[in-house]
Amino acid sequence: MKFLSLMIVASLLSPTVFACNEDGTGGFLPENDMKIAVGDKSAGGLTEEQFNAVIDTYETIYSPIVAGMGGKLDIKRKWTDATVNASAQRSGSTWVVNMYGGLARHATITADGFALVVCHEIGHHLGGAPKVKGFLGLNAWASNEGQSDYFATLKCLRQGFMADDNVAIVAAMTVPALLSEKCAEQFTEESERAICIRGGMAGASVAGLFASMRNQPEGKFETPDANVVARTNDAHPAHQCRLDTYFQGALCDKAIGEEVDQKDEVRGTCHGSIGSKSGLRPLCWFKPSVQ
Repeated sequence: MKFLSLMIVASLLSPTVFACNEDGTGGFLPENDMKIAVGDKSAGGLTEEQFNAVIDTYETIYSPIVAGMGGKLDIKRKWTDATVNASAQRSGSTWVVNMYGGLARHATITADGFALVVCHEIGHHLGGAPKVKGFLGLNAWASNEGQSDYFATLKCLRQGFMADDNVAIVAAMTVPALLSEKCAEQFTEESERAICIRGGMAGASVAGLFASMRNQPEGKFETPDANVVARTNDAHPAHQCRLDTYFQGALCDKAIGEEVDQKDEVRGTCHGSIGSKSGLRPLCWFKPSVQ
């Protein structure tokens, strides 16, 4: 009992707390031992130039936002690290995002899929409520896994895509009919529809990674997870549920400038309590605290 008490005190006094483990065992993906080294002939994914270009985009956008909240954003570019994962942590006022080259080199990962992962990890810092409950309040700063996924397509990717010719980019994609249909229902402007589609396709890229690592069929937009949780799940949802979250975040028609709140789960989001019918966080991980 004395040892346990000392461990608890030590953990409370530690200056560094994690949303996910820096070694990748508790990061964007569930624990895995996959490694994809630089020069691996079986690898696909991104080049080092693409890896850095994606990070540059989101570092430029979010560094001043984090600074305005009293932090310093530090995106660590671990290109030579073979780990297939990503993670976030805080050390004092430094808000860290760890991006690994092994993840970027996975064959299922597109540049937009990799951007979604960057956004997910930034989302742990900025994604708003619901937050991780955690042991004795540790990591209470961190948005939970589902919320970080939702933030990625709801706000972050849209910020990164705004300066692009999204209509032309989407025209070169093979897009599932349901994704095109639902984005067209939500957005009347062609450019906004294209951003919605890009967000959904980024989610599909990452969902392909989930399925590959679990040796399971890929999630589909047409087959949403029918599970309904009794209380909000802070951990990684099932991979179909995560795809559903990316899809709904992309469909939410809230303006980018309507920021999420760190305590209020409604502000800046699509939510049933304000009459939203689309773009809602899926009930396979989210239990609304207000109706």
